Amino acid sequence: MTDTQLRRTKILATLGPATDAPGMLVSILESGVDVVRLNLSHGTPDDHRERAAAVRAAAEKVGREVGILADLQGPKIRIEKFADGPVQLQAGASFTLDCRDDAPDGDQTRVGCSYLGLPNDVEPGDILLLDDGLVALEVEKVEAPQIHCKVSVPGKLSNRKGLNRQGGGLSVDALSDKDKADIKLAAELGADFLAVSFVRTAQDMHNARRLLREAGGEAALVSKIERADAIPVLGEIIDASDVVMVARGDLGVEIGDAELPGLQKKIIRESLQRNRAVITATQMLQSMVEAPIPTRAEVLDVANAVIDGTDTVMLSQETAAGAHPDTAVQAMRRICLGAERQFEPHDELTATAHQLDRADQAIALATMFLAGRLKPRAIISLTESGATAQWLSRYRFSVPIYALSPSASARRRMLLLRDVRPVAFQHDTTDPVQSARAAVQHLFELGKLAEGDRVLLTHGDNIGRFGGTNTLKLLQVGADGIADSLRHL
Repeated sequence: MTDTQLRRTKILATLGPATDAPGMLVSILESGVDVVRLNLSHGTPDDHRERAAAVRAAAEKVGREVGILADLQGPKIRIEKFADGPVQLQAGASFTLDCRDDAPDGDQTRVGCSYLGLPNDVEPGDILLLDDGLVALEVEKVEAPQIHCKVSVPGKLSNRKGLNRQGGGLSVDALSDKDKADIKLAAELGADFLAVSFVRTAQDMHNARRLLREAGGEAALVSKIERADAIPVLGEIIDASDVVMVARGDLGVEIGDAELPGLQKKIIRESLQRNRAVITATQMLQSMVEAPIPTRAEVLDVANAVIDGTDTVMLSQETAAGAHPDTAVQAMRRICLGAERQFEPHDELTATAHQLDRADQAIALATMFLAGRLKPRAIISLTESGATAQWLSRYRFSVPIYALSPSASARRRMLLLRDVRPVAFQHDTTDPVQSARAAVQHLFELGKLAEGDRVLLTHGDNIGRFGGTNTLKLLQVGADGIADSLRHL
């Protein structure tokens, strides 16, 4: 589906049983999905292989590139199973977490726990939150391997529900054995992005990157900020990542709902300032798992993330297991367009707001300074890796950025960047003047530019080589699509 108003914010959608229905994958791509998510917490490796192949086939069918994000399960701490089905815990009742390999199936008074080291991480007075905080236990006594608790928030508890410690502080490693195997799977699938769950430190990201590169993967690394422990070292984690995800589910449980809105804004702001793409995720249109339209609160939630400057908004259950995945994507697209139409972000183009350590950063700053004053039809970036296009996208102005690159993997990695529209373009010459003219003519022939349009174009002296963007040109499109230098502004 083509928007007459160019949508600036990207859409990431999770695949699952609902998108496996005949024709649905093509439908969600046509509805506006830019990148799809393979949730490695569910399904078998063969399931993910089949879905990845289906994505590439569907992308070819709709005539555009689509990115694939592989999302690691991470060390999700869960309770184990109950012998006779769900139990109803009453306020004030005693309840024990049994952290043994051979713990029996649970009952009204106790249940096993998947994290055997939990007794070492808690002490009396701690609050343990189960099932996203719907049930809460206060630790009264620790007698390893058992943790004796009192039910402080009653509720229904069923098999394999998640467990968090209020305030964070659990020392479980970020990468489980399953994650390490799934990193190899992501490399095999040629995933464009790899999301690391429950990140606590920058070293978690360094470890994941090393394992991915050793497996032959080239994916960009996404840090999922969902632990309270990550917040004090947020800047370090962002610097160690290519993309940052505000994973609001477990994060909200650990820090409390009241702190979540301000923290979301902080993560988005710091990611942009540190030149990282940022995804806002979790329950954005949750009611649309069943309902055909979102609630007004959900509309405002998505719109506020767009206004705050997020690069990408994500759908989870809405597309993976919802009643109408394509309708959810269409709603997300409409909300993004509406928010972008009603609000123009203001970005102070100053060296204090953005680092200027490299030539391409300086060129990006100069480009967006001119864009804010000359209002060109488009910005064109001749780029091999996408680095310059990413810098350009950090400065928020409503000018489309066409990133022309010969590399399919680089183009797909740019699909999460707000305002950036990757375009396949093969340099037939190393002459920068001829390459600039060819790039403008290519966009003219694609219908992206028209005669008389003014454009800003960035490139390096050495066309076709990574890095080195050091040139900015102001050009005008001629009748035949050939660009000429402007003599008068």
